[in-house]
Amino acid sequence: MSPPRFNSPSPPTHRIQTPSSSLRMCKTKMATQATEPSPVTRPERTHRAQPQPHSSSSSSLPPSRTQRSNPAESTRTQKPHRLTTASASASGEASTSTASSAAPYTSGSSYKFSSGTSISSRTSLSSLRESLPENPNIYNFKEICSATNNFLAKRYSPSSSTPSWRCDLRGKDVIVFQKKFWRKIEMSELQERFSVICRSHHSSIIKLLGASISGDHIYLVYDFMNGANLADCLRNPRNPDFTVLSTWISRMQIATDLAHGLDYIHNQTGLSINFVHNHIKSSSVIVTEPSFNARICHFGAAQLCGEIDENDDRKPSKSMPKGEITEFSETEVLETKEPNLRRSNSRRTQFEGVMGYMSPEYQASGVATQEADVYAFGVVILELLSGDEPLKYRFDRSKREFVKTSLIDSAMAAGDGGRLRTWIDKRLKDSFPVDVAEKLTRLALDCVHVDPNERPNMGRVAGKISKLYLASKKWSDNLSVPTEISVSLAPR
Repeated sequence: MSPPRFNSPSPPTHRIQTPSSSLRMCKTKMATQATEPSPVTRPERTHRAQPQPHSSSSSSLPPSRTQRSNPAESTRTQKPHRLTTASASASGEASTSTASSAAPYTSGSSYKFSSGTSISSRTSLSSLRESLPENPNIYNFKEICSATNNFLAKRYSPSSSTPSWRCDLRGKDVIVFQKKFWRKIEMSELQERFSVICRSHHSSIIKLLGASISGDHIYLVYDFMNGANLADCLRNPRNPDFTVLSTWISRMQIATDLAHGLDYIHNQTGLSINFVHNHIKSSSVIVTEPSFNARICHFGAAQLCGEIDENDDRKPSKSMPKGEITEFSETEVLETKEPNLRRSNSRRTQFEGVMGYMSPEYQASGVATQEADVYAFGVVILELLSGDEPLKYRFDRSKREFVKTSLIDSAMAAGDGGRLRTWIDKRLKDSFPVDVAEKLTRLALDCVHVDPNERPNMGRVAGKISKLYLASKKWSDNLSVPTEISVSLAPR
């Protein structure tokens, strides 16, 4: 009887099979772990991708040294994984070796991804900017002629020196101003200024929608604002004793809007151009109802018509006496070698302005500056306070001649003599805070200082007027009519 035969296990040396057998066992173990995960979790890195059930054998292998030391190869391997993330997840395939090999170059990978995002963002922002309604409109001259009936339509403001027409253009209610070029402007410079001005917008500024050029004229198209100009609101020729601005708070509202609008033009546009309005006056301010908000007209017209020249060299020099203009005879102009003094540039000395609003240095040199705008703003504030014109002429019977009376001189005399309450517009019926009126008058007189360097900046002016508006609002609220008073007409 032979002894029983037991199937003894193979020796340990026989367990180590060929490399193919080891790889097959590794695949089996990976499949088992994928279907039945172990409860023991390992800390994972955020940049390492999770293995999928159908991963290849290379996904479980660590990255080789050649892959780590070759950033170009790592980048080439990484790009398909980054750009085809959706397709890789749909097919259930992910490359762990790619993610692992990209780990030493995380900064380079994020830089490439952020640069791609910025390019797409710039593209989307440019397309969005092109679709915005603020884009400048270049109107065909035939459109302007058709909208204005070949300029035979009734002018919107017959008394104004600038021809204007209210019309419908591309489905919008607009007003068209005809302006003449004051100097020759290159087309590239005009396009740059036009695009910059049309990107500016403020609640106290009437927006420029577009323009059209024909010959020596430029036609500026502004959004139409329903209302009346400030000059007509203050001085009604048909009824001098009436004004729609019969309350103090309505005039303070106009002063606040005007100050913030001009401050935006000077300091808050955030653009490269040093803006100067050059047309601040009461007839260039539109008052809207019912809140009596003020809107500034003709924004950007001075830059587009050539009234403002950033390369202008006519500013007073140290050798030239301040406030004087040096004259040259015809022979001196022809013999001189300076190109800026030839007869072809003689038109540069011409400028446009309204008497009473022009600062002394602007009358002397014709150079429009922000300080000149501040001067004109101060005159408009004095108009709001008194209701009078900047310049008045009265006939002196004793001298048998007309005598000019300046609003600035009368305001100075009233402030120094303590007669401010009698100087302020009588149509307010003496219903205003006296301390606020005194501070506003002093601020307006600072704006019309003879020395332009002594005039305040519009940012400072807007801040002070805002404080005065809040004080006026508090005074107006406390002045409300009491409702607890009862009146009885029955006999006692």
